[in-house]
Amino acid sequence: MTKTGQDHLDSLRDGRSVYLDGEPVGDVVDHPAYRNAIRSTAALYDFQAAPENQELMTFESPTGARVNRSWQMPESYAELVQRRLALEAWAEQTNGFLGRSPDHVASSLCGMMMRLDLFEAHGEKRAKALEEYFEYVRDHDQFVTYVVVSPQADRSKGVGGQADEFLVAGICDEDSQGITVKGAKMLGTSCIMANEVLLGTIQPMQPGEEKYAFSAAIPLGSKGVKLLSRKSYEASAVSGFDNPLSYRFDENDAVVYFDEVKVPWERVFVHRDPAMCYTQYHETPAHVFHNYQAQVRLMVKLRFLVGVARKIAETTNIITIPQVVESLGSLAGMAGLIEGMVHGMEAKGSFVGKYYVPDRHLMYASQVQAQQMYPEVIQAIRQLTGGGVIMLPSGAVDFAGEETSGLIEKTQQSPVVNAKDRVKIYKLAWDAIGSEFGSRHTQYEMFYAGAQFAVRNHSFRTYDWGKATGMVERFMDSYDLPE
Repeated sequence: MTKTGQDHLDSLRDGRSVYLDGEPVGDVVDHPAYRNAIRSTAALYDFQAAPENQELMTFESPTGARVNRSWQMPESYAELVQRRLALEAWAEQTNGFLGRSPDHVASSLCGMMMRLDLFEAHGEKRAKALEEYFEYVRDHDQFVTYVVVSPQADRSKGVGGQADEFLVAGICDEDSQGITVKGAKMLGTSCIMANEVLLGTIQPMQPGEEKYAFSAAIPLGSKGVKLLSRKSYEASAVSGFDNPLSYRFDENDAVVYFDEVKVPWERVFVHRDPAMCYTQYHETPAHVFHNYQAQVRLMVKLRFLVGVARKIAETTNIITIPQVVESLGSLAGMAGLIEGMVHGMEAKGSFVGKYYVPDRHLMYASQVQAQQMYPEVIQAIRQLTGGGVIMLPSGAVDFAGEETSGLIEKTQQSPVVNAKDRVKIYKLAWDAIGSEFGSRHTQYEMFYAGAQFAVRNHSFRTYDWGKATGMVERFMDSYDLPE
């Protein structure tokens, strides 16, 4: 049976410990801070379970389970494209605004499995643990998220140099049953609505920091796992009309504190090995594969934002003004660039063993462009909307009042749509570009892949410099000082 939305809702009633506004939340499924976003996530599973979408969205795993294609490890270019069409269709259900949807970390785990040999070199038991865990979460179509970044604290020091030995999650004890983890990790995006969390460190570590150098996975309802939720934008969203994006897609972020959490050995994949923690992501296709998924999602999100920009221009009848056409053309070019990069990294992909993966450098090059581009897209839409996103009715309730509805008709005019639809598109634009939800998304797209210097370093590291400088050297060899 393919996982459904109801299956997912039921799975989240596991007694997880979530804290918001100084209080334990209790059942997150029906809490006003999370219920709509959780149901938007559940709707993804209903979409894949619909009979007409089964072939597009799912495949039969090696054990016969029918699961989402994000768990598929493609063995050809055609299979990679087929998998991407499923990722794209899922992203379209949320307009790309669920930044860490279930296909993100699923992609990362696929990348790790493609180089299981590296885990075997680290230790046969650790490789067996990863292999069995992957089969479990794949065949149960689990929503896995991750926390792989350390709390900022003193950023001039590494994980082992903080004032509190266990500020950063580390191994505080271990025995024949497993390891005990104490400390914090971030950014727990989607932890509140996921089933499992992969815990590790994606940043380089130094010798002497072995207690922090591990990778493991645990259910989010496990004893001692505490989720410290950021402010909920959904809780402040008045209605689907007034806050159409934050009302539905506030996936939330959380600091995750591990209060001496026991993790059994069968869920420990890397143990006290700084080099292997790096290898897990960067020597396997994991980092490329999950960031490729993010670029597919961003491709969809930019398409949506460009559509918002066009609708704004049409609503105010400025679509034929040359400067507006130029702005829309620039936006379309940005969206087209990311789409072209996605197709390019697929076409230029290569084999890792029997698996076909996207081109590493084109993926990083796309990220370099995306980090610069997203704020520019938001700024361009701000220019198009002007004061229109500020001078809006206070809420949908204004349409219910006889006097206020009449005033709205007089003041919210458009040559192409009625007053309600004019307000509707402008409220959507504001939620995307200027609300707390929209501002969080700008910050998220700028930094989800890491600091700008880190992304550019990945691009530097993976570019074919030999080919580029070789062209220069060959040309220079063709001439010399005149005789």
